[in-house]
Amino acid sequence: MKISITSYSYSQNMRRDGFSVFDAMRHARSIADGFEFSGFDTPEGRTPLEYAAELKAFADGIGLPIVCYAIGADMMREDLDAEVERVCREVDVAAALGAPVMRHDVAWGFPDWYKGIRTFGAVLPRLAEGCRRITEYARTKGIRTCSENHGQFVQEADRVVALVEAVNDPNYGVLCDVGNFLCADDVSHIAVGKVAPLTFHVHAKDFLVKPGTSADPGDGWFRSRGGVYLRGTVIGHGAVPVEQDLWILHRAGYDGYVTVEFEGSERCPEAIELGAANLKRWLAALD
Repeated sequence: MKISITSYSYSQNMRRDGFSVFDAMRHARSIADGFEFSGFDTPEGRTPLEYAAELKAFADGIGLPIVCYAIGADMMREDLDAEVERVCREVDVAAALGAPVMRHDVAWGFPDWYKGIRTFGAVLPRLAEGCRRITEYARTKGIRTCSENHGQFVQEADRVVALVEAVNDPNYGVLCDVGNFLCADDVSHIAVGKVAPLTFHVHAKDFLVKPGTSADPGDGWFRSRGGVYLRGTVIGHGAVPVEQDLWILHRAGYDGYVTVEFEGSERCPEAIELGAANLKRWLAALD
């Protein structure tokens, strides 16, 4: 396994320090083997495809592979055809970046327009249809698509696995975020074991955890689906068994990239460097 860094990890720097995405790529090159884009803002006067080509050229120039492109999506939008078309245009962006894998979200819950039974199983065929149509198009571009355990609605392992089974296309799989399972109150190492055989890409993330019965800890914390308090932190400093999860993935045959995804309150890029160092140490022990 190799280490990559997502542009999302640098959000704090970009908000506070005037850090650019090019600064982020330079920093990632110094500590990692690849880079992942969590979307990007296209400068005025350029198209997304033009800017993607510029980003790829810069990454190529410093010897930094772009390993994944991650975007938002929602198959529960009322006009499914329009959403599929929009995401397919993002596949074109992934191709321009040279990313072999693209992650798109699936759904966030039940919108106002939806009047049917409000269960995951009731809407699974619709979610699978959208994901299947997107991956069929992505295959023509040489890109595999995947969805992350993300957003609480499609987050615990059993739902993620059910979606992949319903899509039933070898070009579609899972982005396994080892930390995100906590957001749906899933046990990380058990959940990772379930999705490991279906995993196309991995996010390493860690959380501090406080019980939902404790006092609200304030800014920087959010609640899981079951009310547990969570806050992002440096990989290795929290409650997620990241090292154990990597062992599970390794045993299942996963040999792709593990992306550092930092969303804590600690200062970055130092926090990113600490997390990457922990990952390198743990991955080295697997060989």
